[in-house]
Amino acid sequence: MSSITLKNIRVFTNHGCLAEEEKIGSDYLVNLTVNADLSKAAKTDNLNDTVDYVHLQYIVKSEMDKRSKLLEQVGQRIIDRIFLEISLVNKAAVTISKLNPPIGGDVEEVSVTMVSEKK
Repeated sequence: MSSITLKNIRVFTNHGCLAEEEKIGSDYLVNLTVNADLSKAAKTDNLNDTVDYVHLQYIVKSEMDKRSKLLEQVGQRIIDRIFLEISLVNKAAVTISKLNPPIGGDVEEVSVTMVSEKK
């Protein structure tokens, strides 16, 4: 099985349970890996036979723009939409990292990773 990875997609948005997180917003990094059979694309050299990483990035940005209290929900939405829109993908893992989270300590980032396989 082959994979495509998008690393450190930078997003500024307003996820979180705290009221100030909704108002102020935070910086996030998103890492995404999808698994798919890319053997046909390797032979044809045709974009239609692979997973378009531009489409993947669009899904990530679009779902990150929709406010949620929990990163778990955002991650699962990203995966669900990938499965819905990109038939070649059979497994996806997304890690969403909130940079400098407001948790009362010196913490660089907090991350949530969601992994799902297409049923």
